[in-house]
Amino acid sequence: MQVTRLRVYPVKSFAGADVDSARVLPWGLEADRRWAVVDPEGEPVTAREAKALLGLTAEVLPDGLLLGDRDGGAEPLRVAVPGDAAPIAVGHSRQGTALPAGPDADAWLSARIGREVRLVWQPDPRVRAVNPAHGGEPGDHVSLADVGPLLLASESSLAQLDLWTDDETPALDILRFRPNVIVDGEPDDPFAEDSWPAVQLGDVRFRVSGVCDRCVMTTIDPVSLVRGKEPIRTLAKHRRRDGKTWFGVWLVPDLAASPDDAVIAVGDAVFPG
Repeated sequence: MQVTRLRVYPVKSFAGADVDSARVLPWGLEADRRWAVVDPEGEPVTAREAKALLGLTAEVLPDGLLLGDRDGGAEPLRVAVPGDAAPIAVGHSRQGTALPAGPDADAWLSARIGREVRLVWQPDPRVRAVNPAHGGEPGDHVSLADVGPLLLASESSLAQLDLWTDDETPALDILRFRPNVIVDGEPDDPFAEDSWPAVQLGDVRFRVSGVCDRCVMTTIDPVSLVRGKEPIRTLAKHRRRDGKTWFGVWLVPDLAASPDDAVIAVGDAVFPG
């Protein structure tokens, strides 16, 4: 078993980007979900209610971001890390405050999605603990991701999900699930990752903190942005428990058991347990 793709999402709910390798930090992959979109009151705005965010891109620069439109319809905008901005209150659980990117970024974003929003940056992920209800332990930290530092998804699990769907449904894109790590998995053992207590990717160890419950965002095609019923409809038939549907697992880095410069890469071997 091996890592087949790695993805980072610099801005929460924006389109992500494939990378060949990524540095692993205690709160997730470097540059992953340190930025987010909020409304004027600081409440999170995600692609669940503003699917146009999925069509926007963010290239990581040494001093900030280059915001763009995947379709090339918007003039790109450079945004600097707002190191000296006054913090504003935000509604991300266990976060408290974040730093605003400024009026230029806010205007650019608002024009793209058709409502007033702000872009904010998380200066220190160590302030945000992983919720114990989602497998967090003392000392676990997370970026602005929903639950855990990294999300792993398996191609073999997706293949089983495709087999369960009706014949008229096109094969689902694994990017609907917004994973950071995609592994090929074992063809004859889909969803094996659900029962892994831990996993090693290359030389880097991770604790599996839980299985990911899926939301309506997965029903939006990541390319066309058309909303449908899959995969929630099929997951509800085969992967429903506790009133939720499940796909993929959350990982927490175990950097004490990993090299000092922890990096994972496409092609790394995967060792469960």
